[in-house]
Amino acid sequence: MAIRIFITGGTFDKEYNEITGQLFFKDTHMQELLEKGRNKVPVEIRTLMMIDSMEMSDEDRELIAYQCNNCDESQIVITHGTDTMAETATLLAKRVKNKVVILTGAMIPIKFGSSDGLFNLGSALAFAQTLSPGVYVAMNGRYFTWDNVRKNKQTGVFEEVK
Repeated sequence: MAIRIFITGGTFDKEYNEITGQLFFKDTHMQELLEKGRNKVPVEIRTLMMIDSMEMSDEDRELIAYQCNNCDESQIVITHGTDTMAETATLLAKRVKNKVVILTGAMIPIKFGSSDGLFNLGSALAFAQTLSPGVYVAMNGRYFTWDNVRKNKQTGVFEEVK
């Protein structure tokens, strides 16, 4: 069975406006990334929203949980903004059972060329195939359980809480 990929936005899919210097959303780069990474794992992609995770509401998180519970696939990767990724993981752990859910993102937009997003996506796809059912965050080659992760805002790195 395929891995379900849900797109929610975040730095992963941001574009850069060269005139204003602002970051914005246009469309997901997922298909391009899968091709660039030479992915051979069957995937089903669905864009749920294209927002910065700082703007994500409880209703948005409930929608993500609903989609996870109602998709046929038991292995799910969610692209998500890094600032509130741990909050979404916490809600999903309470709402989604018997599925592997991996949240991943990027610290640098894909369009910048030096992004960590491609590596994080590849890691998330691998973790989705190997981990037991549960909710995880996958960043920089590591995975963390939903209840033992935070983004260190001083270093810009995800780390264990305990």
